[in-house]
Amino acid sequence: MKKTKKTSAYYPEKLLLTAGPSISKREIEYVTDAVKTGWNENFRDYLTRFEESFASYTNTKYAWGTSSGTGALHIALLACDIKKGDEVIVPEITFVATSNAVEFVGAKPVFVDVEPDTWCMDPVSFEKAITPKTKAVIPVHLYGHPANMTEINRIAKKHGLYVIEDACPAAGAEVRGKRVGGLSDIAAFSFQGAKTLVTGEGGMITTNNKKLFDKAVYWGNHAKDHSKIFWHTNVGYMYRMANILGALGLAQLERNDSFVESKKKIFSWYEEILGSVKGIHLNVEKPWAKNIYWMSSVVLDTDIPIKRDKLMSVLKKRNIDTRPFFYPISMFPMYKPQPKTNPNAYWVGTHGINLPSGVCLKKQQVEYIANQVKDIVQKG
Repeated sequence: MKKTKKTSAYYPEKLLLTAGPSISKREIEYVTDAVKTGWNENFRDYLTRFEESFASYTNTKYAWGTSSGTGALHIALLACDIKKGDEVIVPEITFVATSNAVEFVGAKPVFVDVEPDTWCMDPVSFEKAITPKTKAVIPVHLYGHPANMTEINRIAKKHGLYVIEDACPAAGAEVRGKRVGGLSDIAAFSFQGAKTLVTGEGGMITTNNKKLFDKAVYWGNHAKDHSKIFWHTNVGYMYRMANILGALGLAQLERNDSFVESKKKIFSWYEEILGSVKGIHLNVEKPWAKNIYWMSSVVLDTDIPIKRDKLMSVLKKRNIDTRPFFYPISMFPMYKPQPKTNPNAYWVGTHGINLPSGVCLKKQQVEYIANQVKDIVQKG
C-alpha cells in the first residue's frame, strides 16, 4: 500500500515584507539598453518615452520625470507661486514629505482631518480651515484610494485656491472614471521602491496647464534659461529624473494595470478572512472611486484588547513584517505648535497597520498573514 506524504501547515521560511516590486525581462531589457546606448544624443530617449506614456496614462498634456516624489511636490508648489506667509492645507495623515515640501517654499502647512474610512482628506474639515492666507490645498490619495476630488475641487474653486494632487501612492487610481494626476492644477507622483510602479527612487509631475508645467520644469532644472547655454536666472533645484530610471519606469508603466489587478486580488484574499472580524476595519472603495490598494491595511478599534504596536511585534515573531500608518504630522516635534484638532487622523494614525502588500505575494502567504492577524486579535 502506497504511503501518503504528511502535509504540514504553511509557515514562511523568511520574513514576509510589506512591499516588493515585480521585475520582469522587460525591465531588464529596457534598463540594459539604456545603460548601453542611453548617452550623448540618446541621453533622454527612454525618459522622454516614459514621460509621454505617463501623460497619456493620466490623460494629461504634460509630464516631467523627477528624482523623487518629494521633488515633484516641491516644484509643483513653486510653480503655483506658493511662498512665505502663505498657508497650504494638508491632511494630517500622509507621508511627511507632503508637509515638508510646503516648508521648503517658506509657507505654512495647515493640517486638517481625514475621513474615517477612506483615510483621505475630509472636505468639510478642509473648508473649515480656509483663511485669507490660504493659497493651495494638497489632497493625498492615501494608500491607493483617491481623495474626494469632486468636492475638494468645488471648494477650492469657490475660494480661488490651487489644487495640488499628492498622487504619490496611487498611480492608476480613479475618480469617476478619470485617473488621478489629471484631476487638479498640477500633481505629483512617486516611484520609490515600495510603490506599485517603481523606479527605485523617482517621481513625476503631471498637469494640463502649460504655464504651470514650464514653471515647474524651470525650477526643477536649475532655473535654466534655454535661450543661452549654461545661462540661469535664479537659484533653482536639481530634480531631473535619470534616463536609466526612465527606462525602468517605462517598462513598469506598461505593466501597471496588471500590478493594480494583483493588488486588488491580494486585498480580496485579506478581505475573505478579515472582513468579518469584529474590531478590524479594512480599506474601502467608494462607489465613485477605483482604489489601487497600494497597501492592504487594517485599523483597529480602540476597544480591542491588544494594542497596535504589540500586534505588530507578535506578527514579526511569526515572520510577518508590517508598517504603522503614517503618524499624524502634528505629533512630530517640528510641527508640534499645531493644535491637535483632528480626531479621525489621531485614531487611524495610531491604530492603523499596513500589511504585506507586494504585487508578487501568493494566496497561501496572504492567507497565512490574515489568519495570524485574526488569531492574535481574537485571543487578545
